[in-house]
Amino acid sequence: MKKVTVIGGGSGIFNVLKGLKDYPVDLTSVVTAFDSGGSAGELRDEFGILPPGDLRRSLVALSPETENQTLRDLFSYRFASTSSLKGHSFGNLLLSALNDITGSEIAAIKKAGEILNIKGRALPVSVDQAEVCAELEDGTLVQSETNIDIPRHDGSKRIKKVYLDPPATSYREAYEAVLQADLVVIGPGDLFSSILPNILVRGMSQALKGTSGKVAYIPNLMSKWGETHGFKSSDLVREVLNYSGLRQMDYLICNDQPLNEELLKRYRLERSYPIAVDEQSLKTLTKELIKGDILWQSDIIRHDAGKLSRVIVDLVLQDD
Repeated sequence: MKKVTVIGGGSGIFNVLKGLKDYPVDLTSVVTAFDSGGSAGELRDEFGILPPGDLRRSLVALSPETENQTLRDLFSYRFASTSSLKGHSFGNLLLSALNDITGSEIAAIKKAGEILNIKGRALPVSVDQAEVCAELEDGTLVQSETNIDIPRHDGSKRIKKVYLDPPATSYREAYEAVLQADLVVIGPGDLFSSILPNILVRGMSQALKGTSGKVAYIPNLMSKWGETHGFKSSDLVREVLNYSGLRQMDYLICNDQPLNEELLKRYRLERSYPIAVDEQSLKTLTKELIKGDILWQSDIIRHDAGKLSRVIVDLVLQDD
């Protein structure tokens, strides 16, 4: 069975995992472990555990949708911010409790996977505690993932450099999942707070350069204020290449369908704009540029789980 490893964080890779779990592939999700905001950040600070938010999302994405929907709903349920539980996610609380019961963060994740009967594995990129930090083009230093994700600074300023403080080392199983994959899929996801923190972990760039498989990257559809304002797709790719040490991607998977203008009006209120697919520049950054209809538009703009997974599965199976 072909091995597919998906690298990311936040809600970006949810649809990739959701679609791929329905195919006969050996699937692993490797997610960032440096979330410092919301429920996950509070639990990290109070109990000294890995922030469970991104792992919880991966677990739900990998769980079968034809089985116990109540369990899936419970893992995604969030208490009201006005309650005594202050907006915590039930899934985050359960992972924290399992950590205490099993005595191990990794054991807690695996036990949660058993409860949800997931397809594949969900792994943290590292079990080390670290903060994601950024240096802006004007020299301003921004500390912690949540301050990058929700900027208090001028979000039009480009990020010059992102780093982990203190440095973190890759979790062995996550490192091996990248090294042994037939296809590594990076993204989609917020570039500086969800994607690059995985690559910054010691060992992960070496795994990406040393993997015998191919590496695919899925650029985001929309820009994000404070992270990718004014970016084109080639800007996203260059950042990933720069931090990973890769010379080129094997594949870039981009949408070529028009975006809904009414939805774009709402996005502009959040200073979020379509990221242009600058084809000529992209062709110099990848061995193969794949463009197609991978779009889902309803109340939000995002990648379609079914369409995107079919593209990815075609790539991993084409060598058979």
